Amino acid sequence: MTKSANRDDYAEIRESVRALCARFPGEYWRTLDRDRAYPTAFVNALTEAGYLAALIPEEFGGSGLTVSAAAAIMEEVHAAGCNGAACHAQMYTMGTILRHGSPAQKQAYLPGIASGDLRLQAFGVTEPTSGTDTLSLRTTARREGDAYVINGQKIWTSRAEHSDLMLLLARTTPKEQAVKRTDGLSVFLVDMRLAQGAGITINPIRTLMNHATTAVFFDELRVPAENLIGEEGKGFRYILAGMNTERILIAAECIGDAKWFIEKATAYAKSRELFGRPIGQNQGVQFPIARAYAQMRAAELMVHDACRKYEAGGDIGAEANMAKLLAADASWAAADMCVQTHGGFGFAEEYDVERKFRETRLYQVAPISTNLILSYLAEHVLGLPRSY
Repeated sequence: MTKSANRDDYAEIRESVRALCARFPGEYWRTLDRDRAYPTAFVNALTEAGYLAALIPEEFGGSGLTVSAAAAIMEEVHAAGCNGAACHAQMYTMGTILRHGSPAQKQAYLPGIASGDLRLQAFGVTEPTSGTDTLSLRTTARREGDAYVINGQKIWTSRAEHSDLMLLLARTTPKEQAVKRTDGLSVFLVDMRLAQGAGITINPIRTLMNHATTAVFFDELRVPAENLIGEEGKGFRYILAGMNTERILIAAECIGDAKWFIEKATAYAKSRELFGRPIGQNQGVQFPIARAYAQMRAAELMVHDACRKYEAGGDIGAEANMAKLLAADASWAAADMCVQTHGGFGFAEEYDVERKFRETRLYQVAPISTNLILSYLAEHVLGLPRSY
């Protein structure tokens, strides 16, 4: 992989990703979907090609690419009809170690994550009782000598069964004792290979789409103190920056989904004939496709803007959230349009529309719901009173 001179295009990377994805056609994904199986071959192919190490600096064995390049990779994966949600956390979860880890931690973990020898795809934050109210999480980590002992539960921890490592957020200071509302939470790197059967239990959750998500239980799990990332009690701040990266990349995936739906609908509208002419000749079919295209292009510009500001080193909270909001809306609108264009065939497994329809619906809810984004914009951008 080489760096592209054009931030928005990355033509060489896009072409290479499309060629790789062509090896994993619809039938591959349909088979996995029926069995709720993990796409091991696809993830391995992306890993071997170096795409999942795009954001890791070259000194640690990564590609050292920009977030714009990473966004182009994930967009192309989804535009090809594949699903990067199976592995996208390998790209951005390591950012917490990169930004806040010690030199020893970076050397110990980043090269293995870059090569794929270590999978860091699990991010333990959300809990059943607190949901997106992260500051109210109940999982605790108490210090005992040279270790922290962790107790609690996480939910919607995707890819936990397929990860070697988990980035875990736990409370090290009781909420009522924290000086600031955002204090008292710490980040730990948990070695899942050592922990399973020794304080950690993983229960798969079957969902609307094939997403490999789980509930994870911690029972007196001992984690070496050296696995604390950064300072104790500062973990909430550490994960926020990583969440912005996540939102940008998932926004790019949504743009890819929207492009797939638009291309699929356009091709079908041209070829499907009723009453002696293609259905795409009717404005009632044309207009929803055209509107979905315009909506996608507008959201795409917001994603590019978020990438540009990220690379300039500015505060991108608003841009990352707006990119995710608008891109998720665009992909969902395109999905609905695509089903409607196909009529009954939109529900047939063999067309892949219904699978992608289910997959893209997730992003109205995860990794943050559209309502929470609107609340953030209302308070932090428009200056309206805090609603929660």
